[in-house]
Amino acid sequence: MAISLDTLSNISTRFSRSANSYNLNQRPRTAFLCHSHTDAQYIKGFIQLLKDENINVYVDWLDNSMPDSPNRETAVKIQQKIQEADYFFFLATPNSVKSRWCPWEIGYADGVKKYESIFVIPTQDRNGYYYGNEYLELYQRIDKSDHGPLGFWKPNATSGRYMSSL
Repeated sequence: MAISLDTLSNISTRFSRSANSYNLNQRPRTAFLCHSHTDAQYIKGFIQLLKDENINVYVDWLDNSMPDSPNRETAVKIQQKIQEADYFFFLATPNSVKSRWCPWEIGYADGVKKYESIFVIPTQDRNGYYYGNEYLELYQRIDKSDHGPLGFWKPNATSGRYMSSL
């Protein structure tokens, strides 16, 4: 089941840029989040879902060291952050699937990350349209079920495992 964009919007109200709700008994896992900047509301909701799973997410527009306008320095920093993160997550929304940067980022991640660390997060809008389908046969996916926390699935699988077992 894809994550509803409305669900991400609702969860975004819990988002706090500085709040760390991580389990202090274990090192938070890290993820680079590939997304469209125009989806800030959805991004905040997804970040909050990941915080609940003890995953620290890197988002470039929350990084004060990023240049104001995209340039070569931007690309180098993004490459570095993708390499440093434990995981690469692509939040597939109407805007991100049309982005010029997102395909570049997932292509770069595909070249430098292990297959097991790349995930697509499909979303669904109010009209029932799904985003991210073009990547679902290539990479694992993360979905939110009606019955519990986030889970992940391998391509073409009908059952998955909870994020905590990543």
